[in-house]
Amino acid sequence: MNQQDIPSSDSQTAQEVRHMSVLLEQVISQNQLVLEAVSDMQTKVKLIPTMAEDIATLKADMKTVKAATTDLTHEVRTLDERVTRLEANT
Repeated sequence: MNQQDIPSSDSQTAQEVRHMSVLLEQVISQNQLVLEAVSDMQTKVKLIPTMAEDIATLKADMKTVKAATTDLTHEVRTLDERVTRLEANT
């Protein structure tokens, strides 16, 4: 039986089935994209605790660097004053 022998209602039904099949394929494809995005987000979310620890460590290190810089600045100022006094005495 070829296309011409099929009554129009059967032809219309076949066309509707093809249309629904195409729509279903599109929905499946879109769902796969969503699942990939969610999976990628889950991977990134798992990294957050480690990143938070790294940030806490960096903050502590920066406090240490700031304290050391402050101390060095004070020492340089003191040495500068001493050198200025020594140069003034010569």
